Parts: sequence; structure tokens; C-alpha cells
Amino acid sequence: MKYDFTSVEKEIQTYWAKEATWKANNTAKRPKRYILDMFPYPSGAGLHVGHLLGYFASDTLAIQSRMLGHEVLHPMGFDAFGLPAEQYAINTGQHPAITVKENIAAYKKVLKRAGLTFDWDREFSTTDPAYYRWTQWIFLQLFSSWYNKKTDQAESIESLCTHFATEGNRDIEAACHEDTPIFFFYFWQKRT
Repeated sequence: MKYDFTSVEKEIQTYWAKEATWKANNTAKRPKRYILDMFPYPSGAGLHVGHLLGYFASDTLAIQSRMLGHEVLHPMGFDAFGLPAEQYAINTGQHPAITVKENIAAYKKVLKRAGLTFDWDREFSTTDPAYYRWTQWIFLQLFSSWYNKKTDQAESIESLCTHFATEGNRDIEAACHEDTPIFFFYFWQKRT
């Protein structure tokens, strides 16, 4: 008797989708495990074997963790910011929003067909404004801060500028390059 893997795979994957088999439960009392893969860059028409090779390894770990009684969060996302996505859009003559959306759909089809145990309810894309608004916010916080070794915390850049204007940088203990030259307050005041 021939094993009809196509129909068996389709049937089990339909069951997994219907039953939300791989959905992580935030309130589960079991020990929790978070398994995160490198997100593919949907800057091309499809995944390659190298992508799947890595995903099979982490998926095996996710399955084993579930078998050992863990609640497993194994999400998937797509990282489409940057030049590869833009270059692909240029090469195809389409807007990046269109090519990224099409490529994500193609990638998801392959990942689901491979039977990987991702929690698709947790899927996200770095091109989603609800996601990147927070990464932009974090970078703005970092940009407007400095690390004070004395207080062991980040402080506003304005406090550093105020200190420079009155004291210079002689007694500043900041996370900076050790070859930073010492200057007195009047040099800081002269620059403005």
C-alpha cells in the first residue's frame, strides 16, 4: 500500500489550524519556553533550503519542549526593512509594500506546507506600523540619553549638556571612548 503523504499532510495541517494546536497559552501553569527563529527577509520571491534547515532545527526543539511538558511560544515574523526589500521592489518595478506583502504570503505558504509548529497568531512584520513605531521610539530614547556610570543609569542628554556648560567634562563618568579629550566649560560655551 502506498503512503499518500500529500493527503495526510493536508489533513493534519487542517486539523492543526482548526484546533490552534501550536497556539501558546499565556496563562498556562506549565513551565514556559520561548523559541525564536531568525526572521526571513521577504526581499525575494521565495524561501530557500537554508531557511528551512534552520527552522527544522528550532522546530524540533519546540516539539521536544512540548513533549517534556512546556508551554512553548514559537512565533514567526518577517524582517523586511532595508535595502534588499527596496532593491527587489526596484527590480520588479513594484512598490515595496506590494512586494513585501506578496513575498510574506509566499513564505508563509511554504512554512505552513513544511508543517512547522509556529504560533501564527503571534506573527508580525517589521514593516507593520504597530511594530516599528516602538522600535523608532526606543531609538529616539537612546539617541537623547547618555549613560552615567556614577548613577548607573541612562540620563537625558540635556543634563549632560548642562554639566558641560558649567563644569566641562573632567568629572563626568560616562560610557564613552577612553581617548575622549578633556575640555573645560568655556570651550563648551564658545561652541554655541
